[in-house]
Amino acid sequence: MSTPALASRLRRIKPSPSTTAADRASELRRQGKSIVSLVVGEPDFDTPSHIREAAAEAMNKGATRYTLMAGTVQLREAIVAKLERENGLHYGMDEIIATSGAKSAIYNALAISIEAGDEVIIPAPYWVSYPDMVLACDGKPVTVACPESSGFKLTPQQLEAAITDRTRWLLINSPSNPTGASYTVDEYKALADVLDRHPHVAVMTDDIYEHIRFDGQRTPHLLHAAPQLRSRTLVINGVSKTYAMTGFRIGYIAGPRPYIQALDTMLSQSTGTCCAVSQAAAAAALNGDQSFVAKSVEIYRQRRDRTVAALNKIPCISCRSPEGAFYLYVNCAGLIGRTTPQGSKLTNDTDVVMYLLESEGVAVVAGAAYGLSPYFRLSIATSIETLEEGCKRIARAVGALD
Repeated sequence: MSTPALASRLRRIKPSPSTTAADRASELRRQGKSIVSLVVGEPDFDTPSHIREAAAEAMNKGATRYTLMAGTVQLREAIVAKLERENGLHYGMDEIIATSGAKSAIYNALAISIEAGDEVIIPAPYWVSYPDMVLACDGKPVTVACPESSGFKLTPQQLEAAITDRTRWLLINSPSNPTGASYTVDEYKALADVLDRHPHVAVMTDDIYEHIRFDGQRTPHLLHAAPQLRSRTLVINGVSKTYAMTGFRIGYIAGPRPYIQALDTMLSQSTGTCCAVSQAAAAAALNGDQSFVAKSVEIYRQRRDRTVAALNKIPCISCRSPEGAFYLYVNCAGLIGRTTPQGSKLTNDTDVVMYLLESEGVAVVAGAAYGLSPYFRLSIATSIETLEEGCKRIARAVGALD
C-alpha cells in the first residue's frame, strides 16, 4: 500500500529541537550512559496542592463535560480579574478565550489572521516554535537578530527596518525563552513609537514567563506602557510555567472582540473546548494563594546565580545573567574552532552541543535552534545538584579540547 501524500506545508516546518535533544538524551540513557539533561523547559515543582484539590473537586462535582467554547465563566472571570489586578489591563468577558495551552493560542491567532506571504517579525533569539508556526500558516517569519550587546532585545531602529507593507504581526516574548531578557517600560514606549507610525502592524505579547522575574519587580506590559495599541494587540498567557501546570494545558488570549469571535469559530472547528477539569484548576490558580509563585521564583534565582557563576569560571564560555524565565543562554564563541580529543573540529554551536552530549553526557540545546549563534541554552528548572553536576561535566569537556 502506498504512503499517503502529506501536505506541502509540512516540509516547511521542523520537529522541535528541544524535543529532539531530549529524545537523543533518553536514547543514550537507555544505552546505559549517564546523562545530565538540562533541556526541558518545565517547572520541576509539584503543582500546588490547592490547585490539585480544585481539579479533584471539579471532577467529584461532575464538571467533566463540554464547557462554553470561550471557556467557563469561572475561568474567564478569573482571567479578567488577574489582568486588571496584575497588569492594569481591562477586558470584558467577551474579550477573553481559553485555549489548550499558550502554544495553541499563538498558533490559532496566526491561523485566523495571516494570508500567504504575510510577514511576522520575530526578534531572535526566539522560542523555537514561533517561526515554524508562521510557516505552517503560510506566512513568512522575519527574524531580527538581537545581539547580546543589546541585551538580546529588539531596538526601535531594528523594528523600523524590519517593517514592510506585508508585515502583519510583531511577536514579542518578555521575559524571553531562551535568554530571559525582559523589556522595560521605556523600551516598550520606544517600540510603540515605531508602531504608532505603522498602524497596519498588530502585536502579540507572549507573557507566559511574566511571573518568573528575579529583581522583585512586576514585569511591565506593553499595553500598560502604550495603551493606544490595545485595539491591535493580543495578550497571550497561561498557567503552565507560573504554577507548574504544564500538563493541564490551559492558555488564554485577551484581545479585541473581533479577534476573539474569530478564534471562537476556529477553535470550535479544530480543538474544541478546553478540558473542563483543567479550567477549574486554572481558575483556582489565578484566584488562590500566590505564595507558591514567590517561593519558586526565589529557588530559580538561587539556581540562576550559582549556575551563572559556575559557567563563567569555565574558560572560553560566558553567560549573561538573565532577568527572568528559567533558562541560561551560554555564549560558546570561544569553543568554535577548537578540536575534540577524537580529532573533530567544532565548527558551530550544534557541534558544541553534540560534543557535550557524546563526551560528557550533558544535554543542552544549540543556539541555532533559537536563531542566534554561537550559543547553547540550558534550563535551570531542575535541582541545584543536577545543575552543578552539569557544570562540572561541561568544564571537563571544555578542558579536554585542543
